[in-house]
Amino acid sequence: MSLPEVVSRDEWLTARKKFLVREKDLTRQRDQLNADRRRLPMVRVEQDYVFQGSDGKVDLVDLFEGRRQLIVYHFMFAPEWDEGCPSCTATADEVSEGLLDHLNSRGTTLAFVSRAPQSKLERFQRRKGWSMPWYSSYGTTFNYDFHVTLDDAVAPIEYNYRTPVEHEVAGSAYYLMGRQPIEEHGHSCFLRDGDTVFHTYSMYARGCETLGGSYYYLDLTALGRQEEWEEPKGRAVDPRTASPDFSA
Repeated sequence: MSLPEVVSRDEWLTARKKFLVREKDLTRQRDQLNADRRRLPMVRVEQDYVFQGSDGKVDLVDLFEGRRQLIVYHFMFAPEWDEGCPSCTATADEVSEGLLDHLNSRGTTLAFVSRAPQSKLERFQRRKGWSMPWYSSYGTTFNYDFHVTLDDAVAPIEYNYRTPVEHEVAGSAYYLMGRQPIEEHGHSCFLRDGDTVFHTYSMYARGCETLGGSYYYLDLTALGRQEEWEEPKGRAVDPRTASPDFSA
């Protein structure tokens, strides 16, 4: 791999300032995208899903742990596997207590869901030393309904909002290669109003690589970062519609 060109400090500063313009533009675009995401509609979850947790059977509303929002990470772990997906495992390794606490402080719970039986999940979780909530959807249609387990014998195949034909055209058919059922990863976001749960957002594939700290996770949710930004005249900004410029 070649190294960057060596230049004088003044030449470096000129190049850096030019690049900063592009960085600011990207930040503004991301702020607008996040604001537009918060304005997306949502769908009521009608299915009564029953998961297996460390303390027994729970409903989808229980995964919120009493909070207003829920982010589910669809961790790839099929029932017949002895270990979780290496890529998903790397993602889980980076989920810290601090991240979970920061999300909880904004009324948001991050939970993992996989198809493997709870006994396998608990054994693997203990081995890895993870502390995040992790539930088994074994025996339910949850993974199929949210398009992270692909099996045309159960439901029409769709991944990242594309059908098999659309993946062929886009050159991304590699997502659908292999023997069915095929496990994929993703994130799904939910909002709770009392005991009524709404699905607000899901993202898949390389889109998940954009996640980092708690702000990045909160940006996926309907309520966003839940901060009150002040306009110059002192009027509070609605977090669902605002697009503050943090790049200035």
